[in-house]
Amino acid sequence: MAMDQTLIQTINKLQDAFNSVNVSNPIDLPQVRKFPLHRLFDLSYGVNVNFFRRNKTGQIAVVGSQSSGKSSVLENIVGRDFLPRGNGIVTRRPLILQLINRPNSKGEVGGVAAADGAKKDVSTTNEIDEWGEFLHIPGKKFSNFDEIRDEISRETDSKAGKDSEISAQPINLRIYSPNVLTLTLIDLPGLTKVAVGKQPPDIERLIKDMIMKFITKPNCIILSVTAANVDLANSDGLKLAREVDPEGVRTVGVLTKIDLMDPGTDVVDILAGRYVPVVNRGQRDIDNKKKISVALEAERSFFENHPSYRSKAQYCGTPFLARKLNLILMHHIKNTLPEIKAKISTGLTKYQQELAGLGDPMGVEEETQSNIILNVITEFTNEYRSVLEGTSNDISSDELSGGARISFVFHEIFVGAIRTMDPFDQIKDVEIRTILYNSSGSSPSLFVGTAAFEVLVKQQIKRLEDPSLKCVAMVYDELVRILNRLLNKTVFKRFPALRERLYNVVIGFFKKSMQPTNKLVTDLISSEATYINTGHPDFIPGHKAMSIVSERVAAQKGGILGQVTGGQNSSSANVHVANGSVNRGSGAPPPPPRDPQLDLLNQGQQDSSFFSSFFAKKKKPGVLENPPAVLKASGNLSEREYMETEVIKLLLLSYYAIVKRTVADLIPKAIMYNLVTKTKEDLQRELLAELYKKDVFDDALKESDAVVARRKECREMIAAYQKADEIISSV
Repeated sequence: MAMDQTLIQTINKLQDAFNSVNVSNPIDLPQVRKFPLHRLFDLSYGVNVNFFRRNKTGQIAVVGSQSSGKSSVLENIVGRDFLPRGNGIVTRRPLILQLINRPNSKGEVGGVAAADGAKKDVSTTNEIDEWGEFLHIPGKKFSNFDEIRDEISRETDSKAGKDSEISAQPINLRIYSPNVLTLTLIDLPGLTKVAVGKQPPDIERLIKDMIMKFITKPNCIILSVTAANVDLANSDGLKLAREVDPEGVRTVGVLTKIDLMDPGTDVVDILAGRYVPVVNRGQRDIDNKKKISVALEAERSFFENHPSYRSKAQYCGTPFLARKLNLILMHHIKNTLPEIKAKISTGLTKYQQELAGLGDPMGVEEETQSNIILNVITEFTNEYRSVLEGTSNDISSDELSGGARISFVFHEIFVGAIRTMDPFDQIKDVEIRTILYNSSGSSPSLFVGTAAFEVLVKQQIKRLEDPSLKCVAMVYDELVRILNRLLNKTVFKRFPALRERLYNVVIGFFKKSMQPTNKLVTDLISSEATYINTGHPDFIPGHKAMSIVSERVAAQKGGILGQVTGGQNSSSANVHVANGSVNRGSGAPPPPPRDPQLDLLNQGQQDSSFFSSFFAKKKKPGVLENPPAVLKASGNLSEREYMETEVIKLLLLSYYAIVKRTVADLIPKAIMYNLVTKTKEDLQRELLAELYKKDVFDDALKESDAVVARRKECREMIAAYQKADEIISSV
């Protein structure tokens, strides 16, 4: 048993180590496995050792209805009167009760009152051997248990008021005694259904919610207290336990008021390890201040002499309940010691590494400050280069980053957009015809004009400037993305002023690099538009373009003629043209004489449909009319206009394809040269010039309040883990 007590006390010391830094214990207990606690004791009420090998449990929460005897059960386990008494809800705040077995003043581990019944009268124990301590009053020992009761009442009123209201904020009480087994229990308010006095009308829900916060934890044992003279089917405590533990995995039932059952009735048939029957002091015993030692003796006598229970008396009563709970905790701790050790080691390493990353508090030495600034600049620029080049140690497997994103912008976004640009999605055939006429001036051209081709080509080349400049902006955004990623390093969280200064310097340098980059891009596009190299080896020659279009026109004509003649010889057609005259079939009257000059004029009109629409609207023959203020082309293209337009389009497509290939190749090179490579090579020089100054050191290296607080937390946690490591190593 001494070793068992040491294990439980070790866990209490571990909890103290973390309470000392005002944090909850980070070494959480493992979850319960599905194995009913009542199987801890088999049908012969012997210990089922396999249970401990397969199950891990944690806190013990005491739940039950008002007046079910919860407080009496706890006092019997402690062997002392120390809980407030009264009508209605007396327990109005959770009471975390930690019992610690310790040797008495003579160095002896006394007989535990709850474990050994009344074999030893606890009233003979020296008062100094037993005392209580409250977490909210550290260092003060309460050797008078009446004062403990008063302090519980006072502390309850301070948070929950004096009008029977409740509070979820717990009271932490630790009792040291040679007469207890080392246990940790949580006394919770009794379940009730009716609000009394100034209690809120939803008091039932409030109490249930408070209890649920404890018993829903998978490592919590539920000690459900029910009066034996009440039908178990109506037990509020058992109903609540079944909600979170329907299989009875972690529920231990306690039946109180066994001595108040009707004569001839008992609960033997429902024991079998599932429930532990106990006999508490009645209200008259409490009023008469009957000693608990005497009450425990009476309880032992009751079970040993009762005809139904005497054969199983050793498995009944408060001493057996205390041993059972102690045994559960002891085996749990044994099973979890290796895991606790591993968690302590992991936690210690984690906080030591974080503290190292936070660094030591800054001094005022100029040399130290300059070294920090220099190291930050060097590490930042090295990492910046490595991210662009793809040699960073922090390469992601989830998404593209750094230089890979810039490559995606170049080869997928920019080149893809350039390839899909169509010169004819903005210019129509009629517009090309207008440009052809405008470029020929006052004399109609005999051949396809070079001027018209150059006008059209330059217009389309100019369209490439906008996507090229947008590509520059996209690469700039990617550089800013890299910057923000690098500024998430711990050192910049430590020095927020340095982070802001560095960010501003880098952004300013990026923007300065953008100006020559944009100019170079626009210059490249302008140079393409300035000189149209029709001698380019990939450009289709003019005569070849004319030949291709002529073949197309001839092919179209042949198809139309075949449809008209039906495949007959043209000489046998009813209507045919020969030597400029129209021959008709026999019997037709001869045509009137024609003016050769008029025929020539009409022929000119027919060949030039650009102007034919204007003449078609003339109302007075032979009368000159002023041209319209705005003269636009209309009507269908003549054969000549069609051929000229198609030749221009063919030449435009050929040359535009050459320019697009050139731009898709040169623009990424220009951006890399003037923006990406320049920042990669010159950024460190820029940062040193702007940040490596004496007048910058003090402001830039001022630590944030969050880092100072976090460093303190890390040191406290390291101290707690080191203390915990010493404690666990002593076992």
